Amino acid sequence: MIEPRKHLTQIEVDRLIAATKESRHEMRDRCLLLLMFRHGLRVSEACGMTLAQVDVENRVLYVYRLKKGLSTTHPLRTDELKYVKAWLRVRAQMQPENDAFFISERLNPLNRRTAWDAIRRYGEKAHLPLATHPHMLRHACGYELANQGADTRLIQDYLGHKNIQHTVQYTAAKSTRFDRLWPAAPRR
Repeated sequence: MIEPRKHLTQIEVDRLIAATKESRHEMRDRCLLLLMFRHGLRVSEACGMTLAQVDVENRVLYVYRLKKGLSTTHPLRTDELKYVKAWLRVRAQMQPENDAFFISERLNPLNRRTAWDAIRRYGEKAHLPLATHPHMLRHACGYELANQGADTRLIQDYLGHKNIQHTVQYTAAKSTRFDRLWPAAPRR
């Protein structure tokens, strides 16, 4: 029996982000989804982010991993910076009295349950073929990095895995690794 897929594809992630358009929390949720995907963040890591972790001037994200994972510094890409700056403008207008990067309407740090519900709703709105949840974005990151040809050890460090066995799943499932097994049949 084939196990159900536990990750989103790049196209599905794009559709999930597009589903935030005109939503009540569009800027926050676009930023949340993109950062969770691009940096392989667990929902608790994303919800626990502080303003100090996002360095717009130096274009970096300080990723603090949970589960005793390896914390690292990741570059912020141009599109990520665009979403981060848009969210920070909205956040500043809300005038929260805390340093949480993602906040709720009530100005509290974003709750993981709220993030779960939002991701599920955006998945439904995007008509994705499977029920979406936050960890699918972390897995999508690992699979996308493998598809781009990233080395298993690099993916391990990027995702903060202590044990490489947790990382091997991404490179083992890479379909292009079989491309050269059967040479093209000669034409007759």
